[in-house]
Amino acid sequence: MGISARGSAPCRVTNVAFAVVLLTGGAVACGNGSVSEDQPRVTPEAAVAKAAKNSEDITSLHYRITGTVPERGRLEAEASMRTEPLVMSMQMDMADQGEDRRLEVRFVDQVMYVGGSAVASEKMDGRSWFRADPAVWGRGAVDNNSYRVLPSQLEGNPAVQSTILTGSKDLRKAGTETIDDTRTTHYRETVTSSGLSAARDAATDKATRERQIDSLDQFMALHIDETLTMDLWIDDDNHTKQFRMRGDTYATRGGTEGIPLDFTDGDPLDLTITFLEVNQPVTVKSPPSGDTADIDALADEAPAG
Repeated sequence: MGISARGSAPCRVTNVAFAVVLLTGGAVACGNGSVSEDQPRVTPEAAVAKAAKNSEDITSLHYRITGTVPERGRLEAEASMRTEPLVMSMQMDMADQGEDRRLEVRFVDQVMYVGGSAVASEKMDGRSWFRADPAVWGRGAVDNNSYRVLPSQLEGNPAVQSTILTGSKDLRKAGTETIDDTRTTHYRETVTSSGLSAARDAATDKATRERQIDSLDQFMALHIDETLTMDLWIDDDNHTKQFRMRGDTYATRGGTEGIPLDFTDGDPLDLTITFLEVNQPVTVKSPPSGDTADIDALADEAPAG
């Protein structure tokens, strides 16, 4: 069973936000290059390490997410993010959550805004968005907080998540494929928390060690139970184009107000993230203040228990 790095809920409202505000029924708990035969052969380890190193230069990203996440089921999402200052905007369709299943989520100035048809409009007093703060996206497993509106697997920075593969011991080339008109080389591997810890301890320089620490942190945020299978597609400019993460997960219960933290079997994870544009301008704006409702006021209306 894995051990999560996520901390206890930072405030009371975390436990009720999802149930109060959303109608969904879930439980609260880059380049267009081509691969040339004339290019020098590189080992899978070297190719993946180079792509991980190049990920450090990503300052903004437009990406697509498809797949299945624990407790929410199937989803499709498209998002844009920028690192300085850190902002993110995501439109998400939760296919298994009935008719009212669309969410738009924005993170601006450590405030989260949520709108869309999955928001319980009868609680919004005519407004279109609710806001919650402090909210954190794209940091570490302990720091992230989307008040359980987003699955924890979607709270991480995809550029950092893509580097998890560097901790594998069975990395291998799986062929060449074209993704969105971009020719790529496909690599596959399995990763465990113990393997990532060993790779972190074996790092011989500070930069590599920091990347391994980030990879281990992202692995823990995925709530993977033991083994993560990961596929990575890299273009001929040594940039990540797409990655897929699959594995059984564990769920946590308790951990607040004196309730012991308990680990149980979770649902499978299967997510594919495709990089659409890298280092292009990204602007994310806060909704008008007059069109937002504060989540604290909504939580006060929640029935006890």
